[in-house]
Amino acid sequence: MKVVFHRGYCEVYSSDPAAAPGRIESILRELEGYEFVEPEPASEEDILLVHDEDHLEYVKGLGRVYEVALLAAGGAIKASELAMSGVPAFALIRPPGHHAGRDSCWGFCYFNNVAISVERLRAAGRIRRAVIVDIDLHYGDGTAGIFAGNPDVAYHHVAHGPGEVFLEDLSRFLKSIGECDIVAVSAGFDRHREDWGGMLETDDYRVAAEIIREFSEERCRGRRYAVLEGGYNHRVLGRNVMAFVEGLG
Repeated sequence: MKVVFHRGYCEVYSSDPAAAPGRIESILRELEGYEFVEPEPASEEDILLVHDEDHLEYVKGLGRVYEVALLAAGGAIKASELAMSGVPAFALIRPPGHHAGRDSCWGFCYFNNVAISVERLRAAGRIRRAVIVDIDLHYGDGTAGIFAGNPDVAYHHVAHGPGEVFLEDLSRFLKSIGECDIVAVSAGFDRHREDWGGMLETDDYRVAAEIIREFSEERCRGRRYAVLEGGYNHRVLGRNVMAFVEGLG
């Protein structure tokens, strides 16, 4: 397991909760024993794989946010490349991305990091079928919209509920999937009982990651990676991410 990280992700680029000071640092403290890999920013060509020109220009107009958002997309790309090489990866990035659609964004998101990383592999002919599992509290409407009607990319937002409901739904979905080339996770941690959702325990994240790891080893040659989305209680966020990373690796 490798962690994709750049010091630029610690920058406070806006006033929203995803950009809050100390948020990324709370995770870094827990993951310090892992090997860290630094990404490059995504290119405009990468962004245009899933977003239209008007949206690209809109984010450009946001100043420094644009630079950090390119770096976040680049972090997801780096994690996907590691996964393709057989190394599980967790992209410790921000801004998040799963609410960014082809021509719009909201919910602290600007570019759809996971969608860009998946579509980049598909456009290069390196994969055909991908699975995206979204464990964030909120539905990734941007991701779902980008891949709507595409039979080769399966997106699933895991059902709301306490741990047993959450884990049962995750298992049921993955059992319904046949062979694929890679599994990506939109890894939000705001379902935790001490975060906005008030649903999950820390160990539920570990078990969820273990289920995803087992699926990847059985169905897609072990190719798996995760990308940080939500999670806003700094007191518990690092422990939750650590539990997930341990399970995924």
